[in-house]
Amino acid sequence: MTATPPGPVGADLRLVPSALTGWAVTASGILWHVAGSLAAIGLCVLGTALAGRCGVRRSGGSGRAVVTAAVAAALAGVGFAVAVGVRVDELRDHPIAERYGTIASVVVTPSESPRALGGNRTMFRGTVQALDGHEMNGRVVVLGSATDFALLTAGRPVGFRARIGKPMRRDLTVAVLSASGRPVWGDAAPIHRAAHHVRAGFADAARRALPADQAAMLPALVLGDTSAVAQQTSAQFRAAGLTHLTAVSGANVTIVCGAVLLSAGLIGPRAAVGLAAVALVAFVVVVQPSASVLRAAVMGAITLLAVASHRRRQAIPALSASVLALLIAAPELAVDLGFALSVSATAALVVIAPVWSRRLVGQGWPKLLADAVSVAVAAQLVTAPLVAGMAGTFSVPAVAANLAVAVVIAPITVVGTAAAALCPLWPAGAELLVRFTGPELWWLLSVARWAAVVPGAVLPVPSGLLGVGTIAAAGIGAVMSWRWHWFRVAACATTLCLLAWTVSGLSGGHDTIGG
Repeated sequence: MTATPPGPVGADLRLVPSALTGWAVTASGILWHVAGSLAAIGLCVLGTALAGRCGVRRSGGSGRAVVTAAVAAALAGVGFAVAVGVRVDELRDHPIAERYGTIASVVVTPSESPRALGGNRTMFRGTVQALDGHEMNGRVVVLGSATDFALLTAGRPVGFRARIGKPMRRDLTVAVLSASGRPVWGDAAPIHRAAHHVRAGFADAARRALPADQAAMLPALVLGDTSAVAQQTSAQFRAAGLTHLTAVSGANVTIVCGAVLLSAGLIGPRAAVGLAAVALVAFVVVVQPSASVLRAAVMGAITLLAVASHRRRQAIPALSASVLALLIAAPELAVDLGFALSVSATAALVVIAPVWSRRLVGQGWPKLLADAVSVAVAAQLVTAPLVAGMAGTFSVPAVAANLAVAVVIAPITVVGTAAAALCPLWPAGAELLVRFTGPELWWLLSVARWAAVVPGAVLPVPSGLLGVGTIAAAGIGAVMSWRWHWFRVAACATTLCLLAWTVSGLSGGHDTIGG
């Protein structure tokens, strides 16, 4: 018995209230300090009690579980409130705060590759190591010239002069550094140098084997390296609802580890699991072990656990525990959109999608098609409100586009990852493998291009909480309306029309938007 709303049959939801409370309290503490944390504790405990009471009424169980869950949520909330309060106080009293508005010499160790901002500007996150020769520690955002920082890689220290500014967001960042002058490079650790060697070799192999647009997209899909992706392509992917494919996510991890686990028939299940764990560690190192990648690794491992064991009862507690562990290790994830997208998508894949897939199979759908449709719709249902709240837009063809490209994502990821691993050992063999991804990449880019020009492909919606609420309400309404035959016919007809539009555009041979 749990004190949360009834979920799927057999679902173990006992850790869910504590995970949600810890998340809400940490985010509120970062954004609104002590008052926000206290308000979040009160609301979460009240919500847990009300949800538990509803669950008890339905199941006819004892109310003792409601009290237990509420107390557990309160204790978790207090613990996270204290922890985030300490972090916020440290941030407020950080020595670098006294230097806002001044120029200083800094040494920063990047935690990620730079992101192009346009106009020869770049941005990256990292940890400040020294300020005017004095040792220091704290998360920073660096803005600089793309030309000056072209050699920057994760883990490689760099020194430069910078104007120190206040953080642009409340995310436990201590400062924004606007770099000036030529940077001075340090030496990265051997593991970071090896990872950069693999990434650079993979990008070179893609450029030699594929057309320019495909060569730029392959590293983005496999390793999350979007540095060479054109702005027009990025805009097409946003309009088509495919942007999530160009960032390392739990899906990447699941596909890679799942491919390794297929060797269980040859080497045995225990050895296959061990090999998958080694592959997971290697993948995280090569992609760069930033907070977002570690988050993706955890979420992907949870999804893999659910898929491999067919025990969603274990997946939900594992997801909740992972949320708690990640928030303890990196509290800034509480206000990170990527974290919210990963958690919500993972929850949809292990809770909602299997239920819908079984229902579709029961209605006569082929299993593979039922799985593909359920995954695409469930992921879009839970992530669209968050994207709308951030960007103020809603992608109409997102579900259809994701269905159209679903068949090529796994081959691109598996073959691309194998090619990246082969690059240091046999560059020619890696280049040969890369060539096998060409047709799949052509299809993916073509779908993105044509989905982006579907009439009304991108709808403007309110941003912020209003946008989240609007799209969430529309999604819930669509799910509730699915029971009516006329709605199902209309939805399927619309999806088929969008797919037909895409296919007709591809068969017409057009290569550019508006073509």
